[in-house]
Amino acid sequence: MSTNEENYKDENNKNINNNDESVKDQIEELMDEAIEEVESNQDASEISEGDALKADLEKEKDKFLRLFAEFENYKRRTSKERLELFKTANQEVMTAMLPVLDDFDRAMNEIKKAKDKNLLKGVELIHNKFSETLKNKGLEAMEVSNGDAFDADIHEAITQVQAPSDKLKGKIIDVVERGYKLGDRIIRYPKVVTGK
Repeated sequence: MSTNEENYKDENNKNINNNDESVKDQIEELMDEAIEEVESNQDASEISEGDALKADLEKEKDKFLRLFAEFENYKRRTSKERLELFKTANQEVMTAMLPVLDDFDRAMNEIKKAKDKNLLKGVELIHNKFSETLKNKGLEAMEVSNGDAFDADIHEAITQVQAPSDKLKGKIIDVVERGYKLGDRIIRYPKVVTGK
């Protein structure tokens, strides 16, 4: 072999060796970076596990607080419903007793006309006892009188007649049947005659 060829070979070997060394350096750098990344991921995963646990704890705490608030609302609502049920539990019985109360009122008016004092006194005692018993159970008569303004929400108009004066137009002229409330609920609307 000639010297040129030998020089070329030597030069070529040097280039190959240099390339090998640069590849080795690159590989070593990549390995170092990968090791650093794995170590940082391990540290980050340890930190992120703690953060994840804290986040889970906060989520469970929030869920517990919401559930507790829901339960408190449920308790409040059911106790209110129970109280309302106790107030109106005897509504059916009260509604059935209203015609008897109306008959007592009519009887009182007729006995007053007859002017029999002993009969009036006896029926008054029974009437008062009956009325007080119903009142103690929550029954309350609605106060409606002639000349009051008609309100469709709390009155039941059974007929409309010509008003005797202009100030009675749209107002109550006569109360045909009294209305009653049980607690805050109207169980019978007063039946009225209005003026037109």
